[in-house]
Amino acid sequence: MTTQIGMLLFPRLTQLDMTGPFEVFSRLPDSQVRLVWKQAGAVKADTGLTMLADTGMAECPQLDVICIPGGPGVAALMEDEAVLAFLRAQAPGARYVTSVCTGALVLGAAGLLQGKRATTHWASHDFLAALGATPVNDRVVRDGNVVTGGGVTAGIDFALTLAAEMASPAVAQAIQLAIEYAPCPPFNAGTPETAPPEVLAMAQQRGAGMRKDREALVARVAARL
Repeated sequence: MTTQIGMLLFPRLTQLDMTGPFEVFSRLPDSQVRLVWKQAGAVKADTGLTMLADTGMAECPQLDVICIPGGPGVAALMEDEAVLAFLRAQAPGARYVTSVCTGALVLGAAGLLQGKRATTHWASHDFLAALGATPVNDRVVRDGNVVTGGGVTAGIDFALTLAAEMASPAVAQAIQLAIEYAPCPPFNAGTPETAPPEVLAMAQQRGAGMRKDREALVARVAARL
């Protein structure tokens, strides 16, 4: 049986949230990765990169793995009843219900994080509680069949963690070696705890507008849960 892995594409997603895990999942044996949106066709990421959805929601088979990436476009998804209904319909039959970065907020909006431990991008971490989850500050968090990854690059860690369980630790490590995933960043500024204060302030200032909008959005969504 071919394992069906579905990754949601949507306008204004952060492409690395999707393409990082895709690079891992696409190398799993006996697996098919589907890029799912409302209909097959082109979808443009937040940075302008165009990607191609190959499976429409109406034609999508039952998935073994559902993965929701994040990005600015999650704001629209959190109040999109067609998307939320698709996730609610797929989740009971899926082996794993997963997200990367702020994709966790979409799972929360669908009611799929109620009582679950979860993580997301550091700038949205505090929103998880309002959506029924218990926030955990870690790169990858698992609670039952719900597996969430932290911000952007954590998607590779998330996918390798899942690959080890779906196939084997040896297969996951072979994939890691094949993609030469051996992080050695030039700066130790990848988390709020390690970034210099002025760098953290700069990042927070740049995201202030989105943060304000998301606060209001999460309040609306949480009131409906």
